Amino acid sequence: MTLASRQPLELPVDGRQSETALAVARGAARLLHAHGFCVVSELPLPSGRRADLVALDGGGELWIVEVKSSVADFRADQKWQDYRAHCDRLFFATTLEVPCEIFPPDTGLIVADAFGAQFVCEAPQHKLPAATRKAMMLLFARAAALRLQSLADPNGPYGDVG
Repeated sequence: MTLASRQPLELPVDGRQSETALAVARGAARLLHAHGFCVVSELPLPSGRRADLVALDGGGELWIVEVKSSVADFRADQKWQDYRAHCDRLFFATTLEVPCEIFPPDTGLIVADAFGAQFVCEAPQHKLPAATRKAMMLLFARAAALRLQSLADPNGPYGDVG
């Protein structure tokens, strides 16, 4: 098989996100990558919640980015407060059309579209305890490895790769 004949690997879309939310997540992930982070989307957390984006840098710092595609989306979902226990910094990512004033001042803010993003406000740092950091890094690594393997072998015995 030549490189030219290989089909690109694609992650399956789970159908829960709107087109706007997917675009914001893509742009935010690009921004995080540009700042040296690796990103895993839709990561199940030990609390039972699922984080939209979890970012890990080379020094082990963990950020969670909660995507909000509209004012109604933000007002309807207050579970984001539970994410603080699983990250060093907590951000929201949204579109240019959503007013920045609705987001809590003790979180960071990213404005994004499908092609990129920018930081509007930095998030304050809340350092994780060592045991929590280790647990989150293991979750992150396992999810990334399982997703990669399931792309290479979609009919393999991987179950829900989180």
